[in-house]
Amino acid sequence: MKTATSCPVCDSKNISKKLDVKDYFLTQENFSLWKCKDCNLVFTNPRPEDEDLGRYYESPDYLSHNTGDSGFMGKLYRLLREKNIKRKYNIINKLIPTGTILDIGCGTGELLNYFKKNNWHCRGIEPNVKARSFAKMQYDLKVEDESCIKNFSPESFDIISMWHVLEHVPDVNKRMQETKHLLKKQGYLIIALPNPTSWDAAFYKNYWAGLDVPRHLYHFSPDAFRGLVNKHNLRIISRLPLKLDAFYVSLLSEQYKKNNFAIASAFFNGVRSNIKAANDGNYSSIIYILTHASN
Repeated sequence: MKTATSCPVCDSKNISKKLDVKDYFLTQENFSLWKCKDCNLVFTNPRPEDEDLGRYYESPDYLSHNTGDSGFMGKLYRLLREKNIKRKYNIINKLIPTGTILDIGCGTGELLNYFKKNNWHCRGIEPNVKARSFAKMQYDLKVEDESCIKNFSPESFDIISMWHVLEHVPDVNKRMQETKHLLKKQGYLIIALPNPTSWDAAFYKNYWAGLDVPRHLYHFSPDAFRGLVNKHNLRIISRLPLKLDAFYVSLLSEQYKKNNFAIASAFFNGVRSNIKAANDGNYSSIIYILTHASN
């Protein structure tokens, strides 16, 4: 395990333990969340060594890497994914009608394939070998390993997207530098993140599936994410909700609590979370649209 003695984003030593949590999804191992009192980042600490992180994804139930049909949750995940793909496309289409897109953490490639069908020039990054191979074979997409990010030309993409990806990346400052380097001057960086200050996060506490330790290394509140963005001389121009995430995350959380009425409870709490967020903006997941600060 790798133990941090300072904040992995701002390097402050002013950190303290916030909460003990468990990997309910896979290993049942115990982890801790620590908080930086200077930038408000919450992070998993200690965390697995970088070379050991892969084993925490080795499950047929990790659905973004799964090419099969994993029962009820698999069907639900795919239904929500189809709805979210169309919404994501419409969000980006309003920014730029067509161009070049790099989707980092593209999984099995369904989003990129949708863009490809709409005449976008598409590239993908996916560290999981099985998911990457599926995207190539099934959709004829150009998808590379994570190490290939450095091979792209500077300022070569109109859109760079990371949908629930940044929280998984071991070196978050390096990733922000890389994406900024690859983004065209008038381009947009799209980042979706779970929100640990949402109503459902507060309700489920250590059972909240959005924590997903140790796969999620960072837990960005809107304030903490704004600090990261400012550090890298980028600018948030818009915040949008992913309302369906409240229902899916609530369902996983109810299953972790072993609730026999998980579906009904998850629907009820998903509605409650979205109603609360309609007033304060703290949705279960938030899409951030960024551009260069000079724009």
